[in-house]
Amino acid sequence: MPRITEEKSAIVAEVRDRLAQSDAVIVTEYRGMTVAALATLRRALRPLGAEYRVVKNTLARHGAREAGVVDLVEMLKGPSALAFVKGDPSAVAKVLRDAAKDNPALVVKGGIVAGKPVGPKELKTLADLPSREVMLAQFAGLLQAPLARTAQMFAALPRKAAYGLKALIDAKAA
Repeated sequence: MPRITEEKSAIVAEVRDRLAQSDAVIVTEYRGMTVAALATLRRALRPLGAEYRVVKNTLARHGAREAGVVDLVEMLKGPSALAFVKGDPSAVAKVLRDAAKDNPALVVKGGIVAGKPVGPKELKTLADLPSREVMLAQFAGLLQAPLARTAQMFAALPRKAAYGLKALIDAKAA
């Protein structure tokens, strides 16, 4: 019997540590998913810096309380799995959204992003956002556009002055 208690306390400690180290955690219901579908989902999430774990709700609740993430406790009802995210939660939300389209048994319940509780609607909105890299490129493009126009304007001044000077020389010659 003490061995089971040690195992459970180790799981609680692991959940607590993962919650403390994660940028976000997304809670899903996996009822009815096959082992193969879960393995495919794990493989899709791993390159994004996410780990998808099935943890008993009681142990996950204890770990969440110990980590100070009490908002997560309410989401842990029914068969739950946790996606611990290190990195871009938007990319992980996209993968989970796409996996839920392919496998209706996967239901996104909610999560904690940047320390704030979010529901399924907010996670869907997050999944619809472009990736961090795309957003940074768009922002850089916005910054670059006025600079490019200014450079074109400054480049056009000498060119127009040269055309005007040539026209004046041609007019005096005629």
